[in-house]
Amino acid sequence: MNPRSVVVTGAGRGIGRAITLELAHAGFDVIGTVRSEDRAEALRAEVARSGAAVRTVLLDVADPTSCVQAFTRIAGMTGGGPWAVVNNAGFAQPGAVEDVDDELVRRQLETNLVAPARIARLVLPAMRDRRTGRIVNVSSIAGRVSLPMLGWYCASKRGLESVTDALRMETEPFGVKVSLVEPRSYGTGIWEAGAGLLPDEHSSAYGDQYAAAEEVLRGVRHLPGPRPVALAVRKALTARRPQSRYLVGGGARSTAVLDAVAPTAASDRVKQLATGLRTAPPRVTRALARLRGR
Repeated sequence: MNPRSVVVTGAGRGIGRAITLELAHAGFDVIGTVRSEDRAEALRAEVARSGAAVRTVLLDVADPTSCVQAFTRIAGMTGGGPWAVVNNAGFAQPGAVEDVDDELVRRQLETNLVAPARIARLVLPAMRDRRTGRIVNVSSIAGRVSLPMLGWYCASKRGLESVTDALRMETEPFGVKVSLVEPRSYGTGIWEAGAGLLPDEHSSAYGDQYAAAEEVLRGVRHLPGPRPVALAVRKALTARRPQSRYLVGGGARSTAVLDAVAPTAASDRVKQLATGLRTAPPRVTRALARLRGR
């Protein structure tokens, strides 16, 4: 297989689109999956304008039948199955643990956790037969550090990290290498979309936090673009011995270290302050006000 074929799920926007562009320009045969023909046409046109090319397949990763159909088609497009898969498709369900109902919980876990495992199940037989292949799962720093008001999103990413670790050990004897990418927050649209998924603030004990969170989520436009994530994925696919984990962004590295070494009570307090569950003592508030005034 030359160039090597790579499937990127959720390729139509955000991190998935950045990965698709990066890999296409690196010479890979990229097959981007999207959920609608309109997004497929837009993706092909954008990549073509950049001087590269991408093939597309329609796929809803949360639908088992759609997954089987899509990867059956991909097997035909690649002579038996792709050399690599980048499991990127996902979304963030915000809300306090008690406010997110069972249906939304299942949707979150199905998309972010079950789907990558299902896709691995579909591509691994051919990878084992060839004694080569790569699987890259895109997680988040939220897979290491749990945050209030994002409990179910963090659970889906923490679960993905555990499954990825197990998968890496299981597939290594067959020549298949598995890596995890853990980025900080980037400007991808995931948080703006999350604003529309917030529970009803008027029927919740956390109404004040939801009102503040909606304003923040809809205004997240200052975050940097996601190309560093795409570069990490490229490294995971091109390195002779890829790392098991790629923490992407200084914020991700510092957050992981601080959460690991800080006392739990102190870490909890900082996160509660950040999400409005607690208010800072008056002396801290005055100190912050003086700093802002400088």
